[in-house]
Amino acid sequence: MLGEAANEKQHGAHDETGETARGVGTDSQRWLLEARQISRRFAGVRALHGVSLALRHGEVLAVIGENGAGKSTLMKILAGIQSADSGQILIEGQPVRLGSVREATAVGITLIHQELNLAENLDVAANLFLGREPQRWGIVNRRRLRDEARRWLARVGLDIEPQTPIHSLSIGHRQMVEIAKALSVNARVLIMDEPTSSLSMHETRQLYRVVHDLKASGVSVIYISHRLGEVRELADRVVVLRDGENAGQLLRPDITHDRMVSMMVGRELSQFYARQPNAPGDEVLQVRDVVTRPWPQHALNLTVRAGEIVGLAGLVGAGRTELLQTLFGILTPLRGQVLVAGRVVRRGHPAHAIGCGMALVPEDRKQHGLITSMTVRNNIGLTGLRRNQGPLGMLNRRAERATADAMVAQLGIRTAGIDQLVQNLSGGNQQKVVLSKWLSLEPRVLLLDEPTRGVDIGAKHEIYRLMDQLAQRGVAILFASSELDEVLGMADRALVMHQGRVMGELLRHELSEQAIMHLATGGEAAPVSEVGD
Repeated sequence: MLGEAANEKQHGAHDETGETARGVGTDSQRWLLEARQISRRFAGVRALHGVSLALRHGEVLAVIGENGAGKSTLMKILAGIQSADSGQILIEGQPVRLGSVREATAVGITLIHQELNLAENLDVAANLFLGREPQRWGIVNRRRLRDEARRWLARVGLDIEPQTPIHSLSIGHRQMVEIAKALSVNARVLIMDEPTSSLSMHETRQLYRVVHDLKASGVSVIYISHRLGEVRELADRVVVLRDGENAGQLLRPDITHDRMVSMMVGRELSQFYARQPNAPGDEVLQVRDVVTRPWPQHALNLTVRAGEIVGLAGLVGAGRTELLQTLFGILTPLRGQVLVAGRVVRRGHPAHAIGCGMALVPEDRKQHGLITSMTVRNNIGLTGLRRNQGPLGMLNRRAERATADAMVAQLGIRTAGIDQLVQNLSGGNQQKVVLSKWLSLEPRVLLLDEPTRGVDIGAKHEIYRLMDQLAQRGVAILFASSELDEVLGMADRALVMHQGRVMGELLRHELSEQAIMHLATGGEAAPVSEVGD
């Protein structure tokens, strides 16, 4: 299999018409979009080298690869956000210049960003048509604005009012608003970068319907996802990137999980979920009758022991993120106690939670976990500013650098150096920087909210291995995940939430997709044998 991948990379896999994997045939008029020999460097680091792809009318083309493979860079070039150092882009055989987002939109290319790009101070309708508001006599026609918004929201199956403030929506609903916004531009080429990373199973199925509808209407979709099951279901063709170069392509009959993995990473992945038998110790995290503000009708009780990995499962909006934020002090509970190793954590005080030995890796790393305009060293050093204080309150930069160097080596962060800007790292390496920031404090309790969101299959494996290593060292881990495979593979036991309430607990031998979904959809706790009936 690896030999096939290498052969495809060297010679190009052919499709039924004889064009190569690079997507540039002799009859360029057959392609809607072509990217030829695209190269780009950042601060001396090669992001793309001679990458090519082509897209037909009404085709769903998946672009896959590990973080750092160059997927996001290529998509940003196609969307006019960044420029290529060399190469050519053609629309229906004609060369085009995509020097800005406006120029890309003008030729029909729209990108739905992996990270949300909405104005939180505006409502849904205003976000959908920002800069394109319907007007009457020079004044925004709000009735028409809301009517048009309802039409596009219905297209993605989102049943909310157009005047709903964006800041009040869950991340899953915000993602669907992003998709509706992109569709409202009537794009010919719609680039979806990890569109389901924050969606529930129901919302993901609705997105599948949207993609199929777009294809039927002649719109072409470039689909980027680390969830290979989605790729198998949606893609007509797969282009694989590795280390900034073309690694080959797969046609519809050949799109399998094993083929995609081997072409992406150049090796087979075995024992993907790294869990070693581990006898948990004493209770480290205790949650006693905690009532969160979003769900005042439910009191929550749970414990996590030293060396134990506990999963929080549930659908989007179940209250998992709010629970983790309450435990860490970002949200103040209405009542109840949180204890770390018997020490009561002061309500609504993250600094005190940190002092007690708690750390939180948030769901949205760019908004809440990183300062992307700062360097890797600065970001890792944020949690140790007091520890690294020198005489007269000055920062001990030597200690900061030593900590950053150690964490980069320990977590295998791929970077040109600790002084590289975080915004120039891949998503997986950014996530490792967030983890490094907290692990440098050696926490006793680690809270993880969607720890592998937007992370490629190789980086996921590394994060799972790190979670297992931390558990072996006695760290108590509580993680929320929307990926059932992740909960099934990593959790010693799982707590399943629905509408702010813990519906039940499943021990490792009881874990199954059916058991989790039964509780996640509001079913009462029942033996696993009854759940499947």
